[in-house]
Formats: sequence, C-alpha cells, structure tokens
Amino acid sequence: MHNFLHYFQIENADILIRIIFSIILGSMIGLERELTNKSAGLRTQILVCLGACIFTILSIYGFSKAISLYPMGDPARVAAQIITGIGFIGAGTVLRQGLTITGLTTASTLWIVAAVGMACGCGMINIAVVSTVLAIAVLVLIRIFEFKIIPKNLKHLRKVKISFTCKYEEYDSLTNKFSCIFPEILDYSHKTVDEEGDCIKVNAKVLSNEKNPVICTYKKLEELKSLKSLSVKEIFD
Repeated sequence: MHNFLHYFQIENADILIRIIFSIILGSMIGLERELTNKSAGLRTQILVCLGACIFTILSIYGFSKAISLYPMGDPARVAAQIITGIGFIGAGTVLRQGLTITGLTTASTLWIVAAVGMACGCGMINIAVVSTVLAIAVLVLIRIFEFKIIPKNLKHLRKVKISFTCKYEEYDSLTNKFSCIFPEILDYSHKTVDEEGDCIKVNAKVLSNEKNPVICTYKKLEELKSLKSLSVKEIFD
C-alpha cells in the first residue's frame, strides 16, 4: 500500500496532469459530436484522446532504460503508430451510399483528438488546449456559416426518386400537399395499380439540397399520413 501511494507523489504529478488534461480536452470535442448525434461521440473521443496520451507517455518514459542499452533504438515508434492505428477507427465512421459519403468530419475529429492526446502526453498542454479550442470553433462556427450564410441554391443539389401509393379519393389532396412540400419537381407520373381502380401509384423525381436527401425526404413525407406505401432513393444520372 505504501508503495502504491508513493507512486502518486509529486514526481509523477506531471504525468497525471497530462492524463487528466487528455480526458478533459477529449471530452470537449466529444461533447460536440455527441450533441450532433454522430457515431463517434463522447466516450469514443475521450478514449481515443486518453489512449494517444498514454501511448505517447510510454514512448517518452517507458523505454528510457532501453535507450541506454540500445542507443540506436527509437522509442518514438510507439507514438508514430498512433497515426496509423487511428485510421482504422476513423474508417469505421465513414459511410458511403451511392455517391454520398458521410462521416468524414467525425473521422477528422478522431485524428484531431489523437493529436491532442499526443500533445498532452508530451507535456505540451498549451498546444493541446489551443488545438481543442480551434477544433471546436471549426466544428461549431463553420456549421453555422454553412446553414446561415451560404445560400441554399449554392449547395449541391441531389436528385431523389419517390414512389408512393394512395387511395383514389385522396389523390388530389395528396398531390397538392406534395407540390407544396417539393417545389422543385423534375418528373411526375401516376397510374392505377389494382383491378378495382381504387389505388393510384405516383412516381416522381425531385431536387434536394440536403446532405442526407433520402432521410430528409422521408421526414417531409411523414406529413402525408394516408400513404399506403412509400419508397425513396437517391438517383445518379
């Protein structure tokens, strides 16, 4: 017990401070990702930052004896492998659907968090703090800039194909609502789909400026409660 308490005396306070800062700074970036409902959220970012910090500390202090025995050795190799290893985690957050790719920003934050953790592990707390503040500023302020300042008509437009069926007597009202929800309709057609002629199937192509056009289109069509079936997919011409 005495040896255990002795380990945490003042000579190791600097290392403990580095570890604590890695947890705090990692949680700050992770909180932003968590609040925006991203795949790599609070816990992931904290663990990446903490792990990078510990690996860096091990690189600096864990092989001090090895250097005296093997002067040609390079203890920095452990820290260098963090850059390679973090790529595997980042790749797991990137999703591709057709030509649409999501998760790149979250993967980038994992790289930043790993760098912050390495800075903490090297004792460069000032660089770690400034990097964290800048990363959060980029994540928050650029999002505001994209949604508030850049006009929507300057964003990339995507084509979405929509197919749905409805009752014949509800077709006119649904058509009016559909045109209000989607002002930019590229193509629109309809036909009866059963022998009794009481159902109509509609096929339409619309333009969307959303980053996730399929999900956003589904949400917009939730207003049309009387739809019997619904299919939405992004198309690439």
